[in-house]
Amino acid sequence: MTEWLVLAIAMALACAVVLTVTVLRHRRVPEDDDPSQTPDVIEYMVMMVGVVYAIVLGLAIAGVWEARGAAEDGTRQEAQALHEISSRAKIYPAATEDRIQEDVRRYTRHVTAVEWPRMIEQHELTDRGTELLDTLRQDIAEREPANDLEAQTYQPLLDQVAAADEARRARADNAEATLPGVVWFGLVAGAIVTVGLIFTLQIRRSSRELLLAGTFSALIAFLLFLVWNFDAPFGRSVTESTSAFQDLLTV
Repeated sequence: MTEWLVLAIAMALACAVVLTVTVLRHRRVPEDDDPSQTPDVIEYMVMMVGVVYAIVLGLAIAGVWEARGAAEDGTRQEAQALHEISSRAKIYPAATEDRIQEDVRRYTRHVTAVEWPRMIEQHELTDRGTELLDTLRQDIAEREPANDLEAQTYQPLLDQVAAADEARRARADNAEATLPGVVWFGLVAGAIVTVGLIFTLQIRRSSRELLLAGTFSALIAFLLFLVWNFDAPFGRSVTESTSAFQDLLTV
């Protein structure tokens, strides 16, 4: 049983129970009952719907914001590890240093030009990026230290490659959208219900009421757009989200 079927059944049962209880209750109401003495529940229901939707929307914004922050931290860690490799490689002879520097540049260019757009569109990394990182690790590991300084730098360099590899794996795990489809269904349906309930309050054509209704609707649309924009942990623009790697290329 899929989550959508479970959701449909749960919503149908909830509506059926409430409507059945309401109908049965009204059948037992005496004829001399005065409904004007009962407080109007319309405004109360509108308020409760607005509060519940605000809580759900707030949780959604907090969730995608946290996921975006974690993704940015991982990107900075990967770029910083590559930067450390480039900096520490300067203690090697020129030929070895150039080879390591070129390995870092090739990997960085591939990530920013090829892998990142694919990660945003298809939510997956490339095999070529893995090969380039393995080449960098191999070039460092196969170079036997020739002196004490190289021996002291050898293991830290491998540690930085491992840190970049770990950050890359985390990037692969976090490439997909944060919110599942059922959450988006709830957000959109909640927005329609919340805005639609405005019309139950007998809104008039005065400029003040029209301004408030329009502003409220625009606010809901903006918040949904905000959730959608941050729902991509690594952003929707390659230039914006790869700034840490771009800075590495300019060093």
